[in-house]
Amino acid sequence: MKNIILTGDRPSGKLHIGHYVGSLKRRVELQNSGKFDKIYVMIADAQALTDNFDNPDKVRANITEVALDYMACGIDPAKSTIFVQSHVAELTELTFYYMNLVTLARLERNPTVKAELKQKNFELSIPMGFLTYPVSQTADITAFKANTVPVGEDQLPMLEQAREIVRSFNGLYGETLIEPKAVLPENKACLRLPGTDGMAKMSKSLGNCIYLSDSADEIKRKVMGMYTDPNHIKVTDPGDTEHNPTFIYLEAFSTQEHFAKYLPEYANLDELKAHYQRGGLVDLNVKKFLNAVMQEILEPIRLRREELAKDIPAVWDMLYKGSEEARKVAAANLADVKKAMKIDYFADR
Repeated sequence: MKNIILTGDRPSGKLHIGHYVGSLKRRVELQNSGKFDKIYVMIADAQALTDNFDNPDKVRANITEVALDYMACGIDPAKSTIFVQSHVAELTELTFYYMNLVTLARLERNPTVKAELKQKNFELSIPMGFLTYPVSQTADITAFKANTVPVGEDQLPMLEQAREIVRSFNGLYGETLIEPKAVLPENKACLRLPGTDGMAKMSKSLGNCIYLSDSADEIKRKVMGMYTDPNHIKVTDPGDTEHNPTFIYLEAFSTQEHFAKYLPEYANLDELKAHYQRGGLVDLNVKKFLNAVMQEILEPIRLRREELAKDIPAVWDMLYKGSEEARKVAAANLADVKKAMKIDYFADR
């Protein structure tokens, strides 16, 4: 069996550092590992339209932004096929067939769907397209026979639902689809990066993100204004590091090399945490260090992005070619699905 990756993001805005540590960084590592036969990276515009159906211009504009973020982070079109979801019509047909394999009640119980319905105030008036996007994700994964899906922790319920649908299909029609497995970030702090305001999740709609495209000044402003520990009022007060976004970010991004370069009075993060926990360490010093770390990591991404943005037609040409390649692969795999379902009526004509 071939090792194939399918991954992607909704183009509802520019990508942020939560995307980077949650999946983007890992995707680049997997891409460059040489362990995979094929890697598909999808810009999920059709899924983005489920809650932006009244604003297609926003989705269209952000396709370019997401493509730039991908390549700036190191996703290489020579190694990975980057494509636009809506260009691959076969995905819609697969979604329709798979809808028969899951109940409405099961979709409504999906923890990720429930959380996002609440966040978007859809609880009393749910668009069907939004409710069924776990089914759409299953179509995306199986259309390319992907067995590996790099995800953040919040997407695990979605992948479990995909596995359920795959098992239902294979039970009815014979072994046709491949059951995917998740690849999570290895660093626990990267599983779910909180917002700069201390909210549980970094979200474009909450305005608590640091974007990959942010300028050096924007990054500094956001870091220096971050939520910390509300009970750490005086410098001498003991501080909480477990629920403190500045320390969670340092868990996700900082290395011993960063300490040697920017904060040599501490050997590592454990020493910095211990000082904060016993009191005597001002929040400003922690934020200054975090800013230095973030600037070092994000500067090359931003510069690469700016260079790529000088030739947008080339970006769209890359997306077209990738989408055409993806469509051909999905069409071949859709044919296998229809054969298994015995609805390939004219295959031998």
